[in-house]
Amino acid sequence: MRHRKSFRTLNREPKHRKMMLTNLVKELIDHGKVDTTVARAKEAARVANRMVTWAKQNDMAARRLAFSSLQDKSLTEKLFSEIGPKFQERKGGYTRVLKMVPRQGDGAELARLTWT
Repeated sequence: MRHRKSFRTLNREPKHRKMMLTNLVKELIDHGKVDTTVARAKEAARVANRMVTWAKQNDMAARRLAFSSLQDKSLTEKLFSEIGPKFQERKGGYTRVLKMVPRQGDGAELARLTWT
């Protein structure tokens, strides 16, 4: 039973799931959009929103938390210098999940994850 489970497992082991979501967020920070399945996009949006909240705090502890997840200095700097200040007045909901046409091969529901 899934009582009180607040996340999707995405049929992955915990380490694999964490790295997959982190890679999606890295692509979002780097390119501004990511095309993936709907479930992955919704979970990656949760991670990205958390990172933007850290970027809005803009202190050393928040930078260390973001770097521990991203493992990339340039992406961490971009998060704190460009993306964080852009959402400074906004209270939440920094990402948007837009549904797209199903994938040709297997008919999976696709979505585009972007910044608002």
